[in-house]
Amino acid sequence: MRRLPIYFLIDVSESMVGEPIEQVQDGIATIIKELKTDPYALETVWVSIIGFAGKGKVITPLQDVITFYPAKIPIGSGTSLSSGMNELMNAIDKEVTKATYEQKGDWKPIVFLFTDGIPTDNTDNEIERWNANYRRKTNLVAISIGENTNYNLLGKLSDNVLRFNNTDANSYKEFFKWVTASIKATSENINSTNLGGINLSKVNSEVVEKIDLSKKHTIPDENFVVLNGKCSQTDKLYLVKFKQSSEYSGIADFQTRVFRLEGAYKIDEKLYKEYSTDKDYSLKISSDELYGNPSCPCCGNQIGIAHCICGGIHCISGDGEATCPWCGNTGYYGRGESGFDINRTLG
Repeated sequence: MRRLPIYFLIDVSESMVGEPIEQVQDGIATIIKELKTDPYALETVWVSIIGFAGKGKVITPLQDVITFYPAKIPIGSGTSLSSGMNELMNAIDKEVTKATYEQKGDWKPIVFLFTDGIPTDNTDNEIERWNANYRRKTNLVAISIGENTNYNLLGKLSDNVLRFNNTDANSYKEFFKWVTASIKATSENINSTNLGGINLSKVNSEVVEKIDLSKKHTIPDENFVVLNGKCSQTDKLYLVKFKQSSEYSGIADFQTRVFRLEGAYKIDEKLYKEYSTDKDYSLKISSDELYGNPSCPCCGNQIGIAHCICGGIHCISGDGEATCPWCGNTGYYGRGESGFDINRTLG
């Protein structure tokens, strides 16, 4: 039987930590649940999930809807779209049955690429490989979660580049209903669809809009700052996420760039390392640009961002003597009088 392979290529970089990755996790589970009730999908649809951060890796290999169970989606450091694309192309080579004289082969695979940021690596070789060998044989839908992605780069991979707006809980639900409906419609009409093309369902334009790739889109810079901290009580890692904002500078109409706290989150250390790049970019951010200091998500310590002389970020209960869990140095911690550079991740 000819299969309809569905690949979810998901950006699992640090800027996705918190509600975005949780909503994507829930959304994938909802898609699978709905597809299991659809007779056409049960006959044809096979699903795979691939994640990419600093590294790309298959989370769940291609399998039929009936036996598919969504695995936990991890978080990693960096946004290596090239690694994700390579994992995708290698998976297609390995898993998708090609047509021969003896058999028709699978239908055109459908790829839903979800990303919320700008690649931290060069993607030229992977784009060239994709366009030369896979683009005509695959239906790729690139979806920007918010406005912080490089639309022009995504347009080099696909003509279907969409922006998912208003990313609150209700919008996520409506968005994943649209993804499910598109998969169902394609599986139901696959024999009559031109060369196994994709049927994208109608959607509320306030939730998902198609990007006009004929226009020049600017690439926003520094949308998020993410700090990698370690709990001084449990030695467990956590991430602190800030989103770019601005404030009145007090000089004419000038605005100054700041980053406001979104939250602090526990992470799976083993998975985080598996999806993170080993390269040290030595990135810094001034503490003057960061607004907010959360409590530790692991132990509840009052201050989640304390800075050791070794450069390590960790939690403390308050002013006074404390030991850095990164280097073991014990010293006195208090509030600084001026700003200082603090280590940040790739985001």
